[in-house]
Amino acid sequence: MPRPDRAAGRLGVGVVGAGRVGAVLASALRAQGHAVVGASGVSEASRERIELLLPGVPRLEVAEVVRRAELVLLAVPDDALADLVAGLAATGAWQAGQLVVHTSGRHGAAVLAPAAAAGAIGLAVHPAMTFTGTSLDLARLPGSSMAVTAPAVVLPVAQALVIEMGAEPVVVPERARAAYHAALAHASNHVVTVLAQSRQLLADAGVEGAAGLLGPLVLAAVDNAVRSGDLALTGPVARGDAGTVRTHLAALAAADAGRDPAEAVAPTYRALATATLDRARHQRRLAATAADAVEAALVAATDGPDA
Repeated sequence: MPRPDRAAGRLGVGVVGAGRVGAVLASALRAQGHAVVGASGVSEASRERIELLLPGVPRLEVAEVVRRAELVLLAVPDDALADLVAGLAATGAWQAGQLVVHTSGRHGAAVLAPAAAAGAIGLAVHPAMTFTGTSLDLARLPGSSMAVTAPAVVLPVAQALVIEMGAEPVVVPERARAAYHAALAHASNHVVTVLAQSRQLLADAGVEGAAGLLGPLVLAAVDNAVRSGDLALTGPVARGDAGTVRTHLAALAAADAGRDPAEAVAPTYRALATATLDRARHQRRLAATAADAVEAALVAATDGPDA
């Protein structure tokens, strides 16, 4: 390893899990001269990604992908990763000197211990971006970051792979992976829920052009928050406008009355407003009387009108 018919430093890459992440990262490595020797994918969407992003790459069973590859890219759900690695170890699939890279945010390199016991080199590389599973993602990789976790002796290998894909490597210690991933999920996944709820509210209110209304506002808010953190906070809670908070909650309660409870917006608003109030209080952004008034509005909405 590597095979003598490949240029120096170029590897045969096998993709286990040609989902939104796996197919894109394999395509990025292929663009740098690595050969993608096989990809596994069961769903129709995965088969289509292999055809579109990895044309000419054979779709193979997992064991065959691993057998052919010098670098195995494991892009499977977090909860499936440990069993997959252990199962392949039980069959003797891992090879000494083989690079095994997983893309899970939650796990570090320790989950790859069964492969390492067979002589493979385990690396955790998690892209800190959302994926569409299309060529659009390839354009987004440059300028993005990827968390890398690996034993110190092979950490430069993980960093080099990230740089090859156009991203910036950020070292995350093994012990910090769960907190790291929670931070990213909280920032990126939950904002999707909030925006979906906001679009729903605007649509229900008969306001057209939700994307045009929300897009510039949210992009500016995110940019300000990334640059300035809590100093970017604006809005009724930060100003201590308890009357506005009460009005919002009354409007949300009316809107939620006709919804499936699973789509209710008021509980999300209250939870996030409470967290915002707590941070504003801690940083002494609000006078005590103003903070108490906002808290009373939030508690009254939670208790209901008859409390």
